[in-house]
Amino acid sequence: MSVYISRAVARLPDVDVFYRDTGTSGPAILCLHGRWGRGETWIDFMERYGDRYRVVAPDQRGHGLSGKPVAKYTNEEMAADMVSLTDSLGIDSCIVVGHSMGGGVAGHMAALYPERVDAVAILDKSASGPVARNEAPLGAIAAIDPITKDWPLPFSSLREARAFIQKEMESALSYEYFMNSLEETVDGYGMMFSPQAMAANIAYYKDWFDLLPSIRCPALLIKAKGEGAVPREDFLRMRSALRRCTAHEMSADDHNVHLSDTAEFYGYMDSFLASLGRA
Repeated sequence: MSVYISRAVARLPDVDVFYRDTGTSGPAILCLHGRWGRGETWIDFMERYGDRYRVVAPDQRGHGLSGKPVAKYTNEEMAADMVSLTDSLGIDSCIVVGHSMGGGVAGHMAALYPERVDAVAILDKSASGPVARNEAPLGAIAAIDPITKDWPLPFSSLREARAFIQKEMESALSYEYFMNSLEETVDGYGMMFSPQAMAANIAYYKDWFDLLPSIRCPALLIKAKGEGAVPREDFLRMRSALRRCTAHEMSADDHNVHLSDTAEFYGYMDSFLASLGRA
């Protein structure tokens, strides 16, 4: 079944958020992308589940076509954005699926707004980090993205951008991920995410293991194979701390666990949704 995906901008109290929406009937699923990414990474997911669920995939603040205010970009701020977004869409509660940075936002939504989250899936994201939050004032954090700071931006042509990004990325999926954030401007081809947002999100990130026991809804953890973004020790610790947890390790080591082996990933996701009585 073909699923139509609409696009719009929600004018929220603190930021404008661009989002994709299947607009279909059924339980809602909110999909949250990783740092440097866009909601575009969830298109296949939206097409797969959009006939049974209302699937919403925003560009989070600082990314894509959403607003890019100067801010700390903490998990708490970004979780509050998503509660405001679901409010604006008339969604009382939803299943939240988050990859990488989005997994941290999803975890915070489940812990801080339990009445709004029916279930949570955290994809290749560890809860580990600095125990105390960085207390440096916002102005003291250089607005420099560590990934793209040495890139020859803006690129003079699409061909130059493709060649450079392909050389910089470790996999075809990572290449596509960054290409989704490429945009043409009057100056050339640049990236849609805010360097200030990337720098702040990294600088003010803190450990959130302490929140995991307060997540009472069903939780799905999926990590990539090996010791990449989520070391096995962190994975086991997260699994133990979550009250109602199902956990899987992918056969592939690519960080983009929702894209690297879709048959395996959707097998885990289908089983999780079926366990909620919503397959």
